[in-house]
Amino acid sequence: MNLNDRVYVAGHRGMVGSAIMRKLRAEGHQHIITASSQEVDLRDQRQVQLFFEREQPKYVFLAAAKVGGIHANNIYRADFLYDNLMIESNVIHASHEWNVDKLLFLGSSCIYPKHASQPMTEEQLLTGSLEPTNEPYAIAKIAGIKLCEAYRDQYGRDFISAMPTNLYGPNDNYDLENSHVLPALLRKFHTAKREGLPSVQMWGSGSPLREFLHVDDLAEACVFLMHHYSEKQFLNIGSATEISIKDLGSLIAEIVGYDGEIVHDLTKPDGTPRKLMDSSKINALGWQSKISLSEGIRKVYAELLDQDWY
Repeated sequence: MNLNDRVYVAGHRGMVGSAIMRKLRAEGHQHIITASSQEVDLRDQRQVQLFFEREQPKYVFLAAAKVGGIHANNIYRADFLYDNLMIESNVIHASHEWNVDKLLFLGSSCIYPKHASQPMTEEQLLTGSLEPTNEPYAIAKIAGIKLCEAYRDQYGRDFISAMPTNLYGPNDNYDLENSHVLPALLRKFHTAKREGLPSVQMWGSGSPLREFLHVDDLAEACVFLMHHYSEKQFLNIGSATEISIKDLGSLIAEIVGYDGEIVHDLTKPDGTPRKLMDSSKINALGWQSKISLSEGIRKVYAELLDQDWY
């Protein structure tokens, strides 16, 4: 991937896509191709084919997806399955039809079985039942991996896949109805501090363990893989550190400066008890995460305050 190559970032307005855009621009790429969902509906095969015919990208970062947390995944099950299947199918197929040199498909750690042994290695895919609350999203992402593998096997396409752990960073979603745990807690604690609330309620027991990665670390990993990796096996991308949801809440409260009570709503689901990814394969290639969780959250919160957030 040279600086003059035409590079398409699908999902450029999202958290992951915008981070990849920042990384590509920092490296000096001259021809970055984007299209909003109003300009090209990636669920529509004809629109996608016409877009690829017109733009002729040589490299594709497939970061477009319908995303959300436990609640959104569980409530909008048909939307998460249909939209994500259509987006990935259309972009991957168009990349084949229009002779894209290389494509990177981005999935999620939710592809692994609910009770996968920890840390989760790439070989554990399809070895057990999925977490029911986000099964539709997980199935769609597994299908994307298999599509990339199939186009490689049948047509020799250099389509690769990477599975990030839980992400946070600029352009995250802070809507409490469909956001992930870290941004949801950041908004909750910020609101509680601003409004002088005596307590903040968190879903579940707080016992599940989670791994978090700043999206700028992921973007660096994605560009790294586009330069240095061309194998069928998808790769995990994580920080190799984990924290309980309870401790995450305490850390965010400290960063925000909230000193009220933290209450756990035990009627709400915990989700998967532990999710730590084994990132040794990408680490062995020469990539390591750089941004610690505390540093990353402080940076994100400072940026939000600068934007007069909420």
